[in-house]
Amino acid sequence: DLSENFIQAIPRKAFRGATDLKNLQLDKNQISCIEDGAFRALRGLEVLTLNNNNITSIPVSSFNHMPKLRTFRLHSNHLFCDCHLAWLSQWLRQRPTIGLFTQCAAPAQLRGLNVAEIQKNEFSCSGQTDSAHAQLCSLSSGSCPAMCTCSNGIVDCRGKGLTAIPANLPETMTEIRLELNGIKSIPPGAFSPYKKLRRIDLSNNQISEIAPDAFQGLRSLNSLVLYGNKITDLPKGVFGGLFALQLLLLNANKINCVRADAFQDLQNLSLLSLYDNKIQSLAKGTFTSLRAIQTLHLAQNPFICDCNLKWLADFLRANPVETSGARCASPRRLANKRIGQIKSKKFRCSGESCPQPWTEDYQLNSECNSDVICPPKCRCESGVVECSNLKLTKIPDRIPQSTAELRLNNNEISILEATGIFKKLPHLKKINLSNNKVSEIEDGAFEGASSVNELHLTVNQLESVRSGMFRGLDGLRTLMLRNNRISCIHNDSFTGLRNVRLLSLYDNQISTIAPGAFDTLQSLSTLNLLANPFNCNCQLAWLGDWLRKRKIVTGNPRCQNPDFLRQIPLQDVAFPDFRCEEGKEETTCIPRPQCPQECTCLDTVVRCSNKHLKALPKGIPKNVTELYLDGNQFTQVPGQLSTFKYLQLVDLSNNKISSLSNSSFTNMSQLTTLILSYNSLQCIPPLAFEGLRSLRLLSLHGNDISSLPEGIFADVTSLSHLAIGANPLYCSCNLRWLSSWVKTGYKEPGIARCAGPPDMEGKLLLTTPAKKFECQGERCPCCLSIPSHGHPAEQCFVSLGGSRILAGRDCEVALGGCSSNPCANGGTCQPQEGDGAGFRCLCPVGFEDPSCHTTSDPCKEHSCENGGSCVPSATNYTCLCPAHYTGEFCEQPPNFCSDELNPCQHDSTCISTSQGPRCECAPGYVGSNCSEDFDDCQDHRCQNNARCLDEVNGYSCLCTEGYSGQLCEMPPHTAGQPGLCERAECQNGAPCVERGARALCQCLPGFGGPKCEKLLSVNFVDRDTYLQFTDLQDWPRANITLQVSTAEGNGILLYNGDSDHMAVELYQGHVRVSYDPGTHPSSAIYSAETINDGQFHTVELVTFDQMVNLSIDGGSPMTMDNSGKHYTLNSEAPLYVGGMPVDVNSAAFRLWQLLNGTSFHG
Repeated sequence: DLSENFIQAIPRKAFRGATDLKNLQLDKNQISCIEDGAFRALRGLEVLTLNNNNITSIPVSSFNHMPKLRTFRLHSNHLFCDCHLAWLSQWLRQRPTIGLFTQCAAPAQLRGLNVAEIQKNEFSCSGQTDSAHAQLCSLSSGSCPAMCTCSNGIVDCRGKGLTAIPANLPETMTEIRLELNGIKSIPPGAFSPYKKLRRIDLSNNQISEIAPDAFQGLRSLNSLVLYGNKITDLPKGVFGGLFALQLLLLNANKINCVRADAFQDLQNLSLLSLYDNKIQSLAKGTFTSLRAIQTLHLAQNPFICDCNLKWLADFLRANPVETSGARCASPRRLANKRIGQIKSKKFRCSGESCPQPWTEDYQLNSECNSDVICPPKCRCESGVVECSNLKLTKIPDRIPQSTAELRLNNNEISILEATGIFKKLPHLKKINLSNNKVSEIEDGAFEGASSVNELHLTVNQLESVRSGMFRGLDGLRTLMLRNNRISCIHNDSFTGLRNVRLLSLYDNQISTIAPGAFDTLQSLSTLNLLANPFNCNCQLAWLGDWLRKRKIVTGNPRCQNPDFLRQIPLQDVAFPDFRCEEGKEETTCIPRPQCPQECTCLDTVVRCSNKHLKALPKGIPKNVTELYLDGNQFTQVPGQLSTFKYLQLVDLSNNKISSLSNSSFTNMSQLTTLILSYNSLQCIPPLAFEGLRSLRLLSLHGNDISSLPEGIFADVTSLSHLAIGANPLYCSCNLRWLSSWVKTGYKEPGIARCAGPPDMEGKLLLTTPAKKFECQGERCPCCLSIPSHGHPAEQCFVSLGGSRILAGRDCEVALGGCSSNPCANGGTCQPQEGDGAGFRCLCPVGFEDPSCHTTSDPCKEHSCENGGSCVPSATNYTCLCPAHYTGEFCEQPPNFCSDELNPCQHDSTCISTSQGPRCECAPGYVGSNCSEDFDDCQDHRCQNNARCLDEVNGYSCLCTEGYSGQLCEMPPHTAGQPGLCERAECQNGAPCVERGARALCQCLPGFGGPKCEKLLSVNFVDRDTYLQFTDLQDWPRANITLQVSTAEGNGILLYNGDSDHMAVELYQGHVRVSYDPGTHPSSAIYSAETINDGQFHTVELVTFDQMVNLSIDGGSPMTMDNSGKHYTLNSEAPLYVGGMPVDVNSAAFRLWQLLNGTSFHG
């Protein structure tokens, strides 16, 4: 489909090789030339549209080799029916069903006649007159466009309604006049083929864009006229090589930007006009190369007369060529003074030290010196554009080109659209979009931002990331995505970001990461994955391995699930302990665009057909271009459609829509296809299709429409196809306008037929002459429906505001109900069926039944939680949350135990509950917030008149003279009697203390017994040391306590087993217990704590058949339950502590029973 473009010619080789092409649409272009053999390759073509072009002639037999052609359109052209076109008449007669309405435009005697109906002898050539037309066009030498006149080397196309520069112009032309048209751009090389051009006039068009090489190679050009356009920027080198140019008129444009070298090749220019533009400053040396300049017009520009414009005043004094009276616009002290008459010393800058965007560096780079002004309400200073805290909902449209840092944090931006804004900011280094509401970044939103090295998106609402979001950020080094809602990372999330060094994904909802997700981040040195609920199953096994191997700062991200790995750092979990339950291996993270579950999405096409939908499903991508909602249960056009501004096609066919409103299709300026066929439409208001200026196809086929109000299609200026068949059209004078309208441009394909009045029944809307659409005495201005019962001609309904108010042959019977137009505030009135005069109002959003007078209260059934108050808006409500509560409905309670809110004192434990904080007091303290020191002396047991001293979680006794002991229970010693400790004989260096009436030996670590005579601990120094216990009784029911001191991360603590096993070992500093009572795979638990700090730690292991509890330093136990596994351990195998024989170790290591090959050291 190449329709509606600016194609001007079809060259011979255009479709060579496209032999499988079946459908070729070239309508609505500017084709004036078709070369011989242009369509020769298209033998399988079935559809060819060439209508609405500028074709005057077609080479003989151009379509003869297309046996399958079933649709062919050539109408609305400028066919010159002379002898060269006689072949086409015979070809069309042989194919009566195609090429309808192909008519001659000339000569005068044949104008308006169908080509197929003209006899062969009427196609005549009369020598001299037709010699111009005899030459069929050839693209090599060019030809005069059909709508222009050409003579003496001048091509005159003034005021012809052109929207583009014609192609294939005569190569010998010396002057082209294109003024007073609607041309919008000058494309690359537009005039380069025409080397003899001396004058180009493009004044008074709509030109906003000029390609840098538009005038390349025009060495003879002496006049270039471009005034009265919308040019904002002169591209680099656009006038390069125009050495002969003498006249250049650029006045009455919107130029804000003139590069220092813009005119460097124009040594012969004598007149330059920049009058009436938006120029604020000019770089020094802009006019230096204009050696022949005699007249310069600079007036009507908003010049800022500061130190940067001092050179211009000097230049104008030395060269009095400026004759239009250029004046300063600012500063105020120089406002309205002529630049050439101001003394140099008055051109001052407020901060001379500040580099200006047009100082030396910029000139050397030939950058544009005139920067865009600061966006409204923002502050711009020294390359920083400060737009934070302004409640912005989108990035400003225009930002100064010299911007190095763009601050947009703390606003309300929700979607980052791909507008191309960053292509205009070549110096941008940092973008801050933190604390917004960004939930979607359109692919290509950062296109052109290759110089940016920092992007901050902290505290937003992103749920997923894909590489297209960051396309264009080739130089990015820091990417901050903290505090979003990202749930998984796939291996296309960061493709292309090869220079990123720091990536923060802190505090998201990431549970899994696909293998290879970070492989493209070749420069990565810091990756923050903390505060994410990682599910450490088999899908994440690769990441633990990757983190161990890569020298990347990560901050030790921890597992959240499964329970036995909770709070264990990922890189400390052994590969075999990342396990999936059977049947759950496939839940992986794959990149998928946002798409409702009822629909299927492919790129920007969303299909929700035949799903019994009554409302628009949530989650449709904002960049959707085609939306299929056919075959559902909609009764009206969904209001949310207007939020999808990129829609090009909407299919609502086969629903139950009975009415349209004036706002059904607002904001859909890009919509080209609208399908409303097979609904229940009767009445369509006059402004229903307002604003649909791009609409080309509208289908209303198969409804209950009897009439349409005149002017309903006034806005749909691009409409080329209207389907209105299978409707009961009442073809009276009220529909005469539609009859005339469809005949201009054949917008209706000849399917729609009249259903009444009786003399019009069955006649085609397209071919029946408009004068036949008559009213015979009826006063009905708008007949809406013809009843299916009775006599169609005798009944007529008149509509007002979408409701029937009059009936009868002459509309003399008033109908009740809607006749008083009872529905307020734009509501649509629908009369109820039956004899009564009842009605029903369809109210717009925000108003309620019965007559749309009452404003509906969105807060009536609000969902605000936790005491949040409901604040209504026009169509919805928001929840105003009490202090510290968050979330859309205040559903997220605050963290009462945060540093800010924690009420618990004296190192008490704070527990956050939905009711508030709860304090578990440290021993010795009481009270709701543990602020009170409990008086332990209330129940003291001090003896012999000792005084009790209260302490934290205890007390001490202050004995009276001579008494001793903890409770002062020991009477004074009798002289000469040996003390208790002297008789105690404590061994192995143990000190003795007297407790009451007995002596107590305080054993040093490693010793025990009443006199510390037993060795309890072993120092494992050699790597092959181990203890071996045999004859284990009641194993595996046991309570084993080890006190461990080591500085090493790995080592065997305890092992028992052969084919079944239990192992306790140090792994990465954590205590790991694996247990296999006879079935695979074995289970494992880890301690959250690490114990390899050189201090003594207590490791307590309680085993009871298939259950194991692990506790470190008396903390909460970790439990592993293998219930359901019927086997228990072999009690005959030895229990090894601290190591084991080499052969036993090798076997256990090979079976994955152990991760260590080393004995314990410590």
